[in-house]
Amino acid sequence: MIEDVITIASYALREGLRRRVFVVVLALSLAFGVLYTAGSIAAFHATRDFSGRAAPVDARALTGATLLGLAMFSTLFLGAVLAIFLCGSTVRGDAERGLLAPLVVRPLGRSAVLVGRFVAGAGVCSAYVLIVFGGAVLVTHQAGGWWPDQIVLPAGELVLAVVVICAIALLGSVYFAAIANGILVFMVFGVGLTAGLLGQIGSGLGNATLTTIAREIAYVVPFEALYEAGLRGLTADQTGLTGLVVKLGPFGGGQSAGAALGPWTFAYLLLVLAGAARGFARRDL
Repeated sequence: MIEDVITIASYALREGLRRRVFVVVLALSLAFGVLYTAGSIAAFHATRDFSGRAAPVDARALTGATLLGLAMFSTLFLGAVLAIFLCGSTVRGDAERGLLAPLVVRPLGRSAVLVGRFVAGAGVCSAYVLIVFGGAVLVTHQAGGWWPDQIVLPAGELVLAVVVICAIALLGSVYFAAIANGILVFMVFGVGLTAGLLGQIGSGLGNATLTTIAREIAYVVPFEALYEAGLRGLTADQTGLTGLVVKLGPFGGGQSAGAALGPWTFAYLLLVLAGAARGFARRDL
């Protein structure tokens, strides 16, 4: 089984290279890197005169947290694009192109195909997110001399978030064609981010209803809760007026989903993958 999964994962990576998926993502990433570097230098230069002991707000921390929060959003978005490219056409897309039937016959089988494609997609997306986020942290430090309060935990939460998106794209590929599934995943992605924004607005206004609705939606699509938790980790040690202003967001602060987020995320992944396997097993190729 393990050898079959490795075979399918290797096939998925070669297919991505053949379709120039990585070239598109690399071009987008380089464009983002150039813009982020230029924007970071300009932002820290524009706010350096506001820093000082007498300043009510730490301008460097506020600027750095906002910039790195924006980088986290962009990283998650680019990771979602990569996840859709790698996992969004796993079943229906490959079946329509006649690529799937030769792979699911013995000795490979459907389970190996599904797990192999997920392992390849999740592995590539995880590595990509770590590289881009790590690069953004270094650029932010070089531009303004600021480090986030936490680095490892937000990076891990960002990785888990993109893995969840891979699983959702894989599940959608069982029931929808590649283009329809891509649109669907992007819509789910947008709903999650909108819920997070509503939660921040509700928290800032003290509106318990908005906060509760946003938290419930975040558990339905836990990549949003993970993204929010990562944002919160960037400025976890900020207090006073600086901490208050940073937490107003939308890119400087996030909401904590509680201790249940980690276990629920892994349970969610198992449920989504089990649903994909069940649907794939019943599908007539």
